[in-house]
Amino acid sequence: MDAQPVGTGRDAEVLARLSRESGVHVIASTGFHKLSYYPEDHWVFSAGEDKLSALFVDELVHGMYLDGDTGFPAVRGEYRAGQIKTALDKAGLAGPYDKLFHAAVTAAKATGRPIMTHVEHGSNPVALADFLLAEGVPAAKTIFCHMDRAIPDIGVHLELCRRGIYLEYDTICRPKYHDDNRELEIIATMLDAGHGERLLLGLDTTRERLACYGGHPGLAYILGEFVPLMLGSGVSDADVRRMFVENPARVFCG
Repeated sequence: MDAQPVGTGRDAEVLARLSRESGVHVIASTGFHKLSYYPEDHWVFSAGEDKLSALFVDELVHGMYLDGDTGFPAVRGEYRAGQIKTALDKAGLAGPYDKLFHAAVTAAKATGRPIMTHVEHGSNPVALADFLLAEGVPAAKTIFCHMDRAIPDIGVHLELCRRGIYLEYDTICRPKYHDDNRELEIIATMLDAGHGERLLLGLDTTRERLACYGGHPGLAYILGEFVPLMLGSGVSDADVRRMFVENPARVFCG
């Protein structure tokens, strides 16, 4: 999965080439990121809700735009996005986030594609869940990311899973937040509570963390190092398959 949405440096043609050459399916994103990542004159602030929702639907149904980093997207390519990226900041639905989330909801309901939300520390994911469910977005098409490092209260994780929302954990080999033993504890708690079918695992990487750029740990870490750690800690083969294969297939293809 590539979580960079339109207008933030996403390169749809490179993603398609990498997918073809590697044989790995890549799910690309439309939608929006945290507003602090955009310059003040970016179109994400000035475009209206209807224009934004139409853009998101267009990228999901017809093809992702090849431009949009400086001006509103105008050159469409042939490769479609597979999900709608959103971002939950401390502001919640205040300010421009209101129109952006409403546009994302419209696109999700029109296309049936999942909404994936970047969850920021100090935000209120339960309030967002209430909003999305009230607006008619199915819980089974909703993913909240970075919950393992952004929301320390496991009770919030349990509440979201009880509502049927998927949680994506990716604080793996990220010692600035916590070590892998703590990550295993969080996963074990959720599995013991019976929520294994609502967990997704990933490796949240930056350029500095990619082996091809000389970084550490590299994309291979999660399968080569973390999966053996999970199995050694008592996580079953069935649960590993559920989190890496069955759950993603359900939310993205079901």
